[in-house]
Amino acid sequence: MPNQHKGTRKEIREDKLVEFSMKAWTFLEHFKKNIAIGVAAVAIIVVAYILFQSNRKSSNETASFELAQVMPVYEMGAFQEAIDGKVGTKNKGFKKIVDEYGSTNYGETAKIFLAHSYFNLKKFDLALKVYDDYSGGNDFLQAAAYAGMAGCYEAQNDIAKAAELFLKASKVDADNVLNPQYLLNAGINYLESGKKAEAKDLFEAIKRDYPKSSFAQGVDRYLVQVED
Repeated sequence: MPNQHKGTRKEIREDKLVEFSMKAWTFLEHFKKNIAIGVAAVAIIVVAYILFQSNRKSSNETASFELAQVMPVYEMGAFQEAIDGKVGTKNKGFKKIVDEYGSTNYGETAKIFLAHSYFNLKKFDLALKVYDDYSGGNDFLQAAAYAGMAGCYEAQNDIAKAAELFLKASKVDADNVLNPQYLLNAGINYLESGKKAEAKDLFEAIKRDYPKSSFAQGVDRYLVQVED
């Protein structure tokens, strides 16, 4: 389950605004045949909805800008600084971006890079929690979250769980260019856990479905190991 955390004041205000709008709309829908609905009442709902949407758009744009300030630090391999940020600079760090804008699209993207940073620092339990907390609508990032969790379990020697999650990552989007890699990683973990039949199916799928992939070129070395 995704981690539960206390929202920021902004998130709490947004939640209350959504709750108000939904309750008001439900009330009007339920009673509109029995009472006269004033134009002002409808206007309140419309304005509340517009304000909420506008606030979300503004928050997402801010998250995008702040994420861009951290990415060069992450790409240099300064993972702890990427997590925490640096006082006196525009780098607020992935963690603060997630805390403040985690419900926005770019806030959800920051979660993936926060988890990657923890993973690179070998803080696998923290990485797992953040990967699992991803709830954005981007299929590529959702697959990355599953694969990241798989990598954490693999590092903790839970290879059966790793295999399941790598396979799950490969099924999120049929057009994901990383699918052959996910399938290969799943197959290797199945092989190491003694599930040769499952591993063989995945290795053969790579050769069949992704013949031009670099992973297909090297899969024969694993197929030899699963032949009866």
